[in-house]
Amino acid sequence: MCRLFGLHAGPRPVRATFWLLNAPDSLSVQSRREPDGAGIGTFDAAGKARVAKQPLPAWEDHAFAREARDLKSTTFLAHVRYASTGALTIVNTHPFEQDGRLFAHNGVLHGLERLDQRLTELGVMDLVLGQSDSERLFALITAETRRAGGDVGTGITHAVSWIARELPVFSLNFILTTATDLWALRYPATHELYVLEGPAAEPAPFDARSKRIRSRSAELSHTPHVLFATEPMDPNPGWRAMESGELVHVGPDLTVTSTLPFPAPPAHPLTLADLEPAAAESQKP
Repeated sequence: MCRLFGLHAGPRPVRATFWLLNAPDSLSVQSRREPDGAGIGTFDAAGKARVAKQPLPAWEDHAFAREARDLKSTTFLAHVRYASTGALTIVNTHPFEQDGRLFAHNGVLHGLERLDQRLTELGVMDLVLGQSDSERLFALITAETRRAGGDVGTGITHAVSWIARELPVFSLNFILTTATDLWALRYPATHELYVLEGPAAEPAPFDARSKRIRSRSAELSHTPHVLFATEPMDPNPGWRAMESGELVHVGPDLTVTSTLPFPAPPAHPLTLADLEPAAAESQKP
């Protein structure tokens, strides 16, 4: 099952090294179970999106480790992939960028021919460079956001509502971010997605390794921030499982707004038995 990681640190650029490399259940550790690609999305001082990704496991990708140590950003979006749809190529590796926004997804949806028709009707099929269902989901959100005058929350609500009504859905969990705002969706209850607000817990006990970890997590240990992850990444009891259908928005000042725009399950729910063997394997916890 793919793993998602999102971080919003407010207006101050920070590093995410602890969570990407050194946390007890860091994204690098998780990538040993998700071998099909890894990527990190950030924003530079001018707010321009930057993506570093390869179709390699994060734990053996030297570039991932270098980026995880060096990159600073107000928001981070990282992903490790267990492929369900699309070849093991860079264009199918998350995060994806469209209209200066970054997106990563964990799940499966079917009916891609019908979705492609919708994307063509909306004039955004050219945004899709690969074969993945994830990039197509993002393109629909981008199209609906454009139709809503740049209102991302409305774009997400319209896009996901259409998919939930029209297409077979296994899971649509995703994180979408700009340099100033972050959105996270859990829908439906198939896979979990967690949120953690506030400074990270101090790593313990103290030893040579924890000293190294403490030094690398110090930048966030006393700084307000909001984290999202597919599974709790450390023992902090503050991790909260999002509700099915819950959409969380984190604003530039770290104001967290939670809504439940999708209280009902998809009209055409999928189970593991409905998926191709490779896709089913990729979606197991």
